[in-house]
Amino acid sequence: MPSGIHSRFFAEVIAGGEETVMGAILWTRAVNISAVLVAIMMPLLGAVADYSGRKKLFLIGFALESILFTFLLFFVGNGEALMAAALFVIANVGFESSNVFYNAFLPEIANSETMGRISGLGFFLGYVGGLLCLAIGLGMIHLWLPKEGYLNIRSTLLLVAAWYLVFSLPLFFGLKERAEKRTASLGTYMSIGFRARMIYNDGLVTLISMASIYTAAVLKISLDTFLVIAIALNLAAGIGAFGFGFIDDRIGGKKTLVITLLGLIAAGIIGVMWTSIVGFCVAATIIGMMMGPNQSASRSLFAKLVPEHKHGEMFGLFAFSGKMSSLLGPLTYGAVLGLVGTYDVLLAHRLAMATIILFFVVGLTILFWIREEEGLRLAVTMNEKFAMALSTRNKAPATDRKNKKPVF
Repeated sequence: MPSGIHSRFFAEVIAGGEETVMGAILWTRAVNISAVLVAIMMPLLGAVADYSGRKKLFLIGFALESILFTFLLFFVGNGEALMAAALFVIANVGFESSNVFYNAFLPEIANSETMGRISGLGFFLGYVGGLLCLAIGLGMIHLWLPKEGYLNIRSTLLLVAAWYLVFSLPLFFGLKERAEKRTASLGTYMSIGFRARMIYNDGLVTLISMASIYTAAVLKISLDTFLVIAIALNLAAGIGAFGFGFIDDRIGGKKTLVITLLGLIAAGIIGVMWTSIVGFCVAATIIGMMMGPNQSASRSLFAKLVPEHKHGEMFGLFAFSGKMSSLLGPLTYGAVLGLVGTYDVLLAHRLAMATIILFFVVGLTILFWIREEEGLRLAVTMNEKFAMALSTRNKAPATDRKNKKPVF
C-alpha cells in the first residue's frame, strides 16, 4: 500500500510540477539503491545473526528502523525530493532486511510436515492484512481527512508505521530465539556470508511492478479499474497461498513450484497474446491463484533445505536473489521498451512483458535440477554433524574452548 500511493505522491507532488518525470526517475533509483543495499548486506548480516544467535535482535532492529523512517516521511514537504528519497531508502532497507530474519524463523516454528501450510498461512494473513490496511488508507484519502496540505495522503504513512508497529508487537514479545549464541571473528563472518551462490530467480517482481504501466499502455485500463483488479488479485493470491500450503505439505515444495510456474507461464502467454480486458482478467485470475503459492512454496522449500545453524545466512542469500531479480527484471523490461518503443509502443510493451515469461521458464528449468529428497537428507546430516560438534565443544574444558575455532 505505501509504495502504491506514496510513489505517485512523490513523483507528482513532492518532486512535482515540471520535475514530475525526474521525480519518477529519482523514485526508481531510490528503489534500486535500497535493493542493492539489502542484497549486499543480508548474506553477511545473516551469517552474523546465525553465529551470534541474535536473529530476533536483528529483526526487531530493522523493523523499528523501517517504522521510524516511514513515520519521518510524513513530515517531508514539497520540493524536498532528495530528503524524501533518502528516508524512503532507509525505511525500505529496514523493511526488506527485517523480512529476511522473519523468514529465517520459519524452520524454528514449523517442522518439515507442516512447513508448507505454515508458510502459506503467513502469506495469506499478509495479503489480508495488506488489503485491510489499503481499505483504511483509501478511506483516509477519500472520506475522513482534509485534503489541505495533502494531509489525507501524507497521513497514510502514519497509518503504515502504526500498522507495522502494532502487528509486530506479538512477534517482538512472543517469539523465542532458540539458536545458541556463538562467537567468531569478523573475518569469519565475511567468509561465511559470501560463500554461497545465487541459484533461483524469477519474474514475479517485474510482473507486479510493471502490471499497472502495462495495462494502461496496452489495455487503456484506468487506475481505479486496475486498483479493483489488483485487490481481487491479491485476495486470490492469499487464498491460493493458504490452499496450496496443504498441497505443498502433501506433494512437496518442488512439485508445488512446478505447478505454479507452469500456471504463471500459461497466464503470461494468455496476457501477451490475448490483448483484451477479458484476456487480461483470465490471465490475472491465474496469476493471482499461482503467485501466492509460488512465493510461499519457494520459502518453505528453501527453509527445509537450510541447515538449522545457517537460517540467517541462507535467507540472507534468499533475499539477495530476490533483490537481484528486482533489478534484472525491470532492467530487461526497460531495455526492450527502449529498443522497440520508438517504433511501436504497444508492440514494445507486449514484447517486454513476454520477457517475464522467459524468467519463469528459466526458473522452471533450474528447478528441475534441484534434487529435493537428497537435499532434505543432506540438511538432516548437516544438522546432526553440527549438533555433535557443538556438543563436543561444550564438553571441552573452558581453557580449550577459548582457542577453539568456530564450528562450521
